[in-house]
Amino acid sequence: MQATIEVSGLRKRFGSTLALDGMSFTVQPGQVTGFVGPNGAGKSTTMRVILGLDAADEGKATVDGKPYASLRQPMRVIGSLLDAGALQPSRSARNHLLWLAHSQGLDARRVDQVIEQAGLKGVARRRAGGYSLGMRQRLGIAGAMLGNPAAIMLDEPFNGMDPEGIVWMRGYLRSLAAEGRAVLVSSHLMSELQDTADHLVVVGRGKTIADTTVASLLAEVSGDRVTLRTSARPQATVVLENAGATVVASGQDVLTISGLAAEKVVALLGALAVPFSEVSAHRATLEQAYMELTRQAVEFRPADFDAGPRAGDDGVDGDGQEVPR
Repeated sequence: MQATIEVSGLRKRFGSTLALDGMSFTVQPGQVTGFVGPNGAGKSTTMRVILGLDAADEGKATVDGKPYASLRQPMRVIGSLLDAGALQPSRSARNHLLWLAHSQGLDARRVDQVIEQAGLKGVARRRAGGYSLGMRQRLGIAGAMLGNPAAIMLDEPFNGMDPEGIVWMRGYLRSLAAEGRAVLVSSHLMSELQDTADHLVVVGRGKTIADTTVASLLAEVSGDRVTLRTSARPQATVVLENAGATVVASGQDVLTISGLAAEKVVALLGALAVPFSEVSAHRATLEQAYMELTRQAVEFRPADFDAGPRAGDDGVDGDGQEVPR
């Protein structure tokens, strides 16, 4: 079974604070969609609305074309992890999962399967309250996968993971998408999403800022910039500008070129015997792209970076709740 997560025109107000202002996007089957934005952008509120934990004032959120509340066995359609600490600390990890499984008519065999998938087999009978944050994340993911759902939604799953856990998480998320599942992952770790996500939804101030592939976003930010190191800077500049490039001197023997791919720069200079010692293409990181997109959407900015008061700068935390000013 495949399922799509659809968010359309969500608006949500908490008192005087507008947490969601027309939020819209779609999470398609077969890909990992990164869900990113500054603190207070509305990510957690959106996820809570998808799961029916908060009611939208306007708009709708559906999974497999239905509101979450109308799903007869919701964990078989969408699995979720919003808070790794949402468990009974005196209960063992296995009993925690057995309790969840019982609510969905699932048996103990499925519990043991997800325990093994999450790497918790050796500690499954320990009290969950003694788990580290990374282990609680694994337990939460095991719970999200209990119903073998067609869609999965995880809020900051990389938090607390050790390097081995992060590597496991990357591969696991990609494997879920490869099986045809719709995967929505909220994270502030851009480096992890760059290596994991196929698609990206960037949000700010309750709205969708960008809804695009990771590759397209990086290409747009990179802008085909190339760094050239040459002892014949004037000659290289003339050749490249005649080919339609924009050339800027950025060092004694260094040129920064826009408008030509690195391969084209090499071919042009080589054909005319213009000497050079280095050509390197600029590849933007997802973090750079994210910072450019969200520069005007940051609610909470340190004093050193404060650009001055902004209209409509109401405080709202990750769950859309009003915070003291």
